[in-house]
Amino acid sequence: MADFFQHESAIVDDGAQIGEGSRIWHFVHVCSGAEIGRGVSLGQNVFVGNKVVIGNNCKIQNNVSVYDNVHLEDGVFCGPSMVFTNVYNPRSLIERKNEYRSTFIRKGATLGANCTIVCGVTIGKYAFIGAGAVVNKDVPPYALMVGMPAKQIGWMSEYGEQLDIPLTGNGRVCCPHSGDIYELNDSKLTRAHV
Repeated sequence: MADFFQHESAIVDDGAQIGEGSRIWHFVHVCSGAEIGRGVSLGQNVFVGNKVVIGNNCKIQNNVSVYDNVHLEDGVFCGPSMVFTNVYNPRSLIERKNEYRSTFIRKGATLGANCTIVCGVTIGKYAFIGAGAVVNKDVPPYALMVGMPAKQIGWMSEYGEQLDIPLTGNGRVCCPHSGDIYELNDSKLTRAHV
């Protein structure tokens, strides 16, 4: 007996590893090599490839395809219809499966609805990618990114609120919701441990 929920219309291939308490909704397809953690929610019409690792407590909303070589750490949110790629320069008539580029989405990051993550990048922990953005380079932890191509316009707390602190320089700021303190040093934001 499985210790996760699978809707009757979903397909989970033999060999897929799915953690306790995960929920697999309508018309999802999980391939045999996928590794999915505990408490994960896969919304309607999600596809999960063979060489995919999804951490605990991730939420993947409707119409998202998680292709081979995509790695999601714990607590990642993938908004509706956002896009991953795994080949940088695809052609229908040229086989490029040996050219897959790995993509890493670090703990707690948010990927907004309809954004595109071009393969081969790393999205830092708790970064926030705005709806419709196109990310084609690495994103620092806690960065707020918007646009095409995506550009950093601010910093986000782990709670998911924009922080009132400049993009560059040094300083400290408190998240108004959680009370956590963040420090900006040499244009890198970290959460202070007090």
